[in-house]
Amino acid sequence: MPTTKERTYNDAEIQQKLAELPGWYYEDGWIRRIYKTDGWPTTVMLVNAIAYIAEAAYHHPDLSVTWGRLTVKLQNHAAGGITDKDFELARRIEDTALWRPGGGALEGTPNKWVRSGEPQ
Repeated sequence: MPTTKERTYNDAEIQQKLAELPGWYYEDGWIRRIYKTDGWPTTVMLVNAIAYIAEAAYHHPDLSVTWGRLTVKLQNHAAGGITDKDFELARRIEDTALWRPGGGALEGTPNKWVRSGEPQ
């Protein structure tokens, strides 16, 4: 049974959708995001959290990992461009990486933890 190819977005549509994802940008056919951390242990924990989410979503980003920085790149290889899968996974990654307790019993870490990095 033939499968239909997922819809890909053009450059203008990508820019419009990225307005809903501050910090994410489009470059060389990928949507990208840089996260800064307070060091290696936090970086590795963020990599593992993203890996867990990506595997559950069955859509896998390219990651570039250094001591206190993680770059995430998303593109739908099968569709040959940027699709809803990329935007939905980017949103889930963003919500997970930058989540902080908003009250209640969870007080939140006093560490710098994961921070939004500059767009490029």
